[in-house]
This record gives sequence, structure tokens and C-alpha cells, in this order.
Amino acid sequence: MDDKAETENADETRDVEATEGVEIDKATDVEQAPPKTTRGKITLRLKVVPVVLVLLLLASAGLAAWVYFKQYRPDQQTDHAAAQAAVNAAKDGTVALLTYKPETLDQDFAAAKSHLTGDFLNYYDEFTRQIVTPAAKEKAVTTTAQVVQAAVTEMHPNSAVVLVFVNQSTVSKDRPDPAMAASSVLVSMTKVDNTWLITKFEPV
Repeated sequence: MDDKAETENADETRDVEATEGVEIDKATDVEQAPPKTTRGKITLRLKVVPVVLVLLLLASAGLAAWVYFKQYRPDQQTDHAAAQAAVNAAKDGTVALLTYKPETLDQDFAAAKSHLTGDFLNYYDEFTRQIVTPAAKEKAVTTTAQVVQAAVTEMHPNSAVVLVFVNQSTVSKDRPDPAMAASSVLVSMTKVDNTWLITKFEPV
């Protein structure tokens, strides 16, 4: 009887151990399950993020294209005709600014100011009244400008920069023989009421 009891106890012990082993394995499987779910979420997020970025980029590109073609209309406002208009205005303005003689100073300066706008107009008006007029009258200074070449260096719908190459001849009471000078000027232009006017005049 004792041997039989011992045998039954041994069988029960093995059954318990086997049951515990199964429970431990199940617990281990349960503990390992979340990482699979986490990896799934990470994969999903990685797939979603590029899609969102692509949509944002497409939306930005669409907006930029609309602004470029609809608002600025560069094909109409910065084409060859528009550039040529800016160049012609810069050339005419440059000649007017650098050409005057003592007998017609007021008319010459008035003609020059019709090509200007903004702060540069105010500066030119003050400069000619305080500096140029007294010197031109006292020394009988006559200057004549001629544009040799001009080209657009920067073009926008309502502004432009034109590089102008100019020859200038100057005579005076002290120097009756013409003094020739060649120079280049960056002429900044702004469109005001559909007319190109000079806002800056910078020798280079």
C-alpha cells in the first residue's frame, strides 16, 4: 500500500508541474504579445507620416503655383515687352538726370524730376537746388549724357534694376574743352500708375 501511495503522489506531482509549466508558457506568451502590437503601431505610424508629408508638400506646391501664375502673372508683367519698357525708362531718366546747361537749369531739372519718385525725388530736388544750381551758374557748367548700352539685371512685376552704361561730356567756363567720362549706373525702377520711375541711382 505504501508503494502505491508513493506512486500516486509522484504522479500528482508531475501533473502539477506540467500544469504549472503550461501556465508559465501561457504567461510568457501573453507577456510577449504586446511588443508585436507595438511594432504594428510603429509600422502603421511610419506608413501614415510619409503620406501626410506628401499631402502637405502637394498642397504647398499647389498654393505656390497659384500665387505664381495668378497673382504675379510673370508671363505678362515680366516678359520682353515689360523689360524693354523698364530699360527705356531707365535710359531716358539717366539722360535727363545727367544733362543740363546754365540757361535752362529749371526746365532741365524739372524734366529730370518727372522720371523720379520716392525718397530719391526728394534728394534730387534738394541736391540740385543747393549744390548743382549755384555751381552750374557760377562756372557755366554744361553736361550732356548719352547712353551707350543698358540691360535689365533684375525684373519683377512692379520693380526692376537696370544697368546703364553712359558717356558724359562736360564743359565749363574754366574748361571749355569737353571732358569725357564713361561710367556705369545701377538704376532701380518702380512702376507707379503703370509708369516706370527711378527710385535709386547708384554708380558702380
